[in-house]
Amino acid sequence: METNQGKEELIDAAASSPFEHRERLLKTLVFTLILSVMSATMFNIVLTEISMEFQLSLAQVSWVTSAYMLVYAMGAVIYGKLADRFPLRNLITFGILIFVGGSLLGLTSQAYSMVLVGRVLQAMGASVIPATGMLIPLRYFPEGERGRALGTAAAGLALGGALGPMLSAFIVSVLDWRWLFCLPLLTLFTLPFYRKYLTDTTVKQVSMDWLGGGLLAGAVASLLLAVTNESWLPGGTGAILFVLFLWRIHAVKAPFVQPKLFRNKQYTWGLFIAFGINIIGFSLPFLSPLLLAQVNQLPPGWVGLVLVPAAVFSALLGRKAGKLADTKGSAFLFFVASGLMFIGLMLLSVLSGAHALWIAVFLIFGQLGQISMMVALSNTVSRTLPKDQTGVGMGLLSMLNFIAAAIAAGVYSKIVDQGAEVPWNVLNPYGNAAVFSNIYLILAGGLMCLAMIYRWTYGKKAGSKIPSKTETAPSR
Repeated sequence: METNQGKEELIDAAASSPFEHRERLLKTLVFTLILSVMSATMFNIVLTEISMEFQLSLAQVSWVTSAYMLVYAMGAVIYGKLADRFPLRNLITFGILIFVGGSLLGLTSQAYSMVLVGRVLQAMGASVIPATGMLIPLRYFPEGERGRALGTAAAGLALGGALGPMLSAFIVSVLDWRWLFCLPLLTLFTLPFYRKYLTDTTVKQVSMDWLGGGLLAGAVASLLLAVTNESWLPGGTGAILFVLFLWRIHAVKAPFVQPKLFRNKQYTWGLFIAFGINIIGFSLPFLSPLLLAQVNQLPPGWVGLVLVPAAVFSALLGRKAGKLADTKGSAFLFFVASGLMFIGLMLLSVLSGAHALWIAVFLIFGQLGQISMMVALSNTVSRTLPKDQTGVGMGLLSMLNFIAAAIAAGVYSKIVDQGAEVPWNVLNPYGNAAVFSNIYLILAGGLMCLAMIYRWTYGKKAGSKIPSKTETAPSR
């Protein structure tokens, strides 16, 4: 077993690799991040078609998205732990091959069960990418470049979520929805670059708490089943599994999640705020295609066109948001972004059912606001952690983000299935869009609550180094 000193030497040696190699590796990482996250959101606009083809409810077919996000979230943490034992290039090779295998299965699926299995296999493979997205900047970039590398990786995640529905709409406008499984095949072209530029070797032996991870995954899956099937049994099962998970992480020496992280109150509140932001933010890529399809009666191709402006603005201004955080502080960016997202949600609430062009404009405010909020919050949360806990702490943040998206997909689809007769926003004149108007109104109020919690927790100077008891903890 190698010592921690040996691990630090490995990281420093990797970071001293040529600048050109690091840049090519970063570009390869961003490309695969975009493809992996796109695969999570690109099926949102065809859920209605899938439900009609297999004669299932929207809540049932929402598992096409929920199952992917759930496995994606858990896999990101598992691969992160395995990266301490196995070379990154071997893990990425394994993950991409599983990703491609699941895509081929989904492409040839003739039953809904095959679609779900294909999506689960996709997520099992694709989840190696976000785990790597955290580790490559830490292992292969010197300290002065790691912030930029982490920010670029985060931009890839955000851009993938924005582009997924748009590109999928273009594909299904001319081809069957199963062809959406083809796009991940492009990740095969990245393997030669990873095999060439990832030069790490085995770092150390680690034990994996598979039972703890299984308990957490089972708890979240049971919660989703309870929402989808309106059954108390899976809900109770999920509660029991979560209690067992809490017991487990306190009972073993190397738990799936370190309990000591949650003694850092600023970090814990950051996780809570991030969870809420992702619950709210996922309404934009998930509900908007449903709104345009069910209320505006648009075919998938036109739905994609409506989503294009928000994706373009997010791509153009997303990186500038990070620079704004560097110059004005993360708190400044967070509050500006929360204002933009609030405007977008309120406009969607008041004018759900309006012409599709107006919906396109409202989505620009909402989506740009959400991406900028997560950039600011990620920067803020990372500053609450000591160096020896940054990797696992940010890994948990990523996992929680994807779990929030999985839960949101199940909850939103169930609410849309039930519908609403009366719009709670009295300013909305479109009766056939009442359920969407109500959801967006509630989310706008929740967003303001999260902004207040952020201000209470971090104050106005979140962009500067946040004092914390854990900050002075010695590095291991």
